[in-house]
Amino acid sequence: MKIVVTDAKTIGTGPAFFEPLKDLGELVIYELTKPEEMVEHIGDADIVLCNKTHLGRENIGQCPNLKYIGLFATGYNNIDIDYARELGITVCNAGSYSTDAVAQHTFALILNHYGKIKEYDGFVKEGGWKTADVFSPFIYNMRELAGKTIGIVGYGSIGQKVAKIAKAFDMKVIAFNRSEKEDEDVVFTDIETLVSQADIVTVHCPLNDQSEKLFDYDMFKKFKIGSLFVNTARGGVMVEEDLARALKEGVIGAAAIDVLTCEPMDKDNPLCEAPNITITPHVAWAPIETRERLLEIVCDNIACFMEGRPVNVVN
Repeated sequence: MKIVVTDAKTIGTGPAFFEPLKDLGELVIYELTKPEEMVEHIGDADIVLCNKTHLGRENIGQCPNLKYIGLFATGYNNIDIDYARELGITVCNAGSYSTDAVAQHTFALILNHYGKIKEYDGFVKEGGWKTADVFSPFIYNMRELAGKTIGIVGYGSIGQKVAKIAKAFDMKVIAFNRSEKEDEDVVFTDIETLVSQADIVTVHCPLNDQSEKLFDYDMFKKFKIGSLFVNTARGGVMVEEDLARALKEGVIGAAAIDVLTCEPMDKDNPLCEAPNITITPHVAWAPIETRERLLEIVCDNIACFMEGRPVNVVN
């Protein structure tokens, strides 16, 4: 089978990264694929592998050999799932590969905020400690995590890992999940109660019709005063203009986000000028070990499909 990778630059660190795929078929790798190049790149493929490339009626309908679409991702909102099903094309994602990495990044953002790491590092490198008259200059107010309430929106594998880490810090954990979940160490509640009680609101739900634009200005107004909003899920779950407004007006205390609706970031994104915000460029999922694990899952998905027992099917 011919296997085409459409956006290798978003996943690996060079051709050698994808070597394991050569054991599964004839491999063709494209660093990136523009929409107008899509049909040319995948037209005769049996298997298409992608991360963020959009695959819909305008392109997969012109690929007569296409039998399988594999995602280098958990989310699959870039694939027209219904149309793929109509054509008999199997679509498989890679779930749970990034649980540890995203939970780790979530707490990196939280600890940076509460410990004022970035600010104190800047103070020292600008010579502030050299001219200080005390050994511990209290320039920025740090806070302990112990005793704080963290509100987790979406209690899947990542949300559960975040809760486990939070308990290690002696934090109180509350959570909201659309389907019923059980955890004796967690208090489950509705979204409005969660945001009104939590010192930290961290988002770990998928982007869908129910979660899209969930965090708008009206929702931010319900947040506890001074709270921290963390989003390492999908940019579409928040309204960026409303988050910028909430920060500027002091409706919430701060934000730390890894995702945006449009990526790479637009030059005129309103969050560029927002105060009290830390932004990382959608890298929570991307430690080396995490991406290697992702490739293993993608390869296993293909092998299982070829053996007639597909796994991680989303359509």
